[in-house]
Amino acid sequence: MPRTLGTHATPSPAPNEADEPSSLVARFGADQPLHLDCGVALSPLTIAYQTYGTLNADKSNAVLICHALTGDQHVASVHPLTGKNGWWETMIGPGKPIDTNRFFVICSNVVGGCMGSTGPASRAPVDDRPYALDFPVVTIRDMVRAQAMLVDHLGVDTLFCVAGGSMGGMQVLQWAASFPQRVFCALPIATAAKHSAQNIAFHEVGRQAIMADPDWKAGRYLQDGARPEKGLAVARMAAHITYLSEPALHRKFGRKLQDRAAPTFSFDADFEIESYLRYQGRSFVERFDANSYLYLTRAMDYFDLAADYDGRLAQAFRGSKTKFCVVSFTSDWLFPTSDSRAVVHALNASGASVSFVEIETDKGHDAFLLDLPELFATTRGFIDSAARARGLPGPDGAGARHG
Repeated sequence: MPRTLGTHATPSPAPNEADEPSSLVARFGADQPLHLDCGVALSPLTIAYQTYGTLNADKSNAVLICHALTGDQHVASVHPLTGKNGWWETMIGPGKPIDTNRFFVICSNVVGGCMGSTGPASRAPVDDRPYALDFPVVTIRDMVRAQAMLVDHLGVDTLFCVAGGSMGGMQVLQWAASFPQRVFCALPIATAAKHSAQNIAFHEVGRQAIMADPDWKAGRYLQDGARPEKGLAVARMAAHITYLSEPALHRKFGRKLQDRAAPTFSFDADFEIESYLRYQGRSFVERFDANSYLYLTRAMDYFDLAADYDGRLAQAFRGSKTKFCVVSFTSDWLFPTSDSRAVVHALNASGASVSFVEIETDKGHDAFLLDLPELFATTRGFIDSAARARGLPGPDGAGARHG
């Protein structure tokens, strides 16, 4: 029998994004627990989310966006902590490839996150303290189950599209496997059906950096009024390198010195790339929780979709009616094109409808977040084609199914 966490009354929320998010929230009580892969029935559960656009009368135009490791629900709106624009506003909005004049876009903070969905920074109802490491370990499938609860809460039966990159792409693939009848089309970008040993290794370096910080305090830093900022910053710096490509780093930074004519013969940030990485680390700690970083990287590590089907990935999609468009980037060495091809081969073997695009760019893994015309054209073309197949209006309002 699964054990249940937190069946007491919900305490007064803390004045932070973990418990008082600047977004919509859906709350599920003890009678609606989230059953996790680790055997825990998690309740109460809060899912923080944002929506954009309008749900149509027959609720057939909903698009679910799944965020990557360090993303959140603020996909196309200003981030409440940083003041920066949404992380995928190049892709989502009026007239954009995922057009909010046509579609009702949903994006939620994943369970285990730190922007309002229940996670290690949330206050546990049993003692009104942050869960910290008492929070159960979650998986990609758990994230998708929580999203399905939110979609049910919003009264949506079938999603027109589920889209996302990196960890978001893992969620897209899991959605297609777990709820094939609820996904009309799927857009997994720069992702894989399992995490590689190399990627697990990079994640472990980041986790060890966090846990080696004296201010981590065995995960109880929030209740002590501390934060392992140095460890989390180093974790972010190491990870950020994997999101880029060597050609892009050379083009942008090379061996250029930072605001100086000669080396200082010290361990200051002599090179521009050093200064850039330090900035990335400093800015990251302003918006992300260290324990959430541990939990979400672990969820990615555990992801192996074929393992649930006796090692045969094609079985995950057997009989699927979902339309797929798989996208990869030539310079992405974190999730190389070979990972996407493995997904495409499995989809072909299962008889699924799939198209595949490899985009040539030197921008590395982060290309899916950047201003990349080829990605926008691919997304727009796929979305428009799928919309026609479903009888949804085109960009000009024509083509809708009537009667």
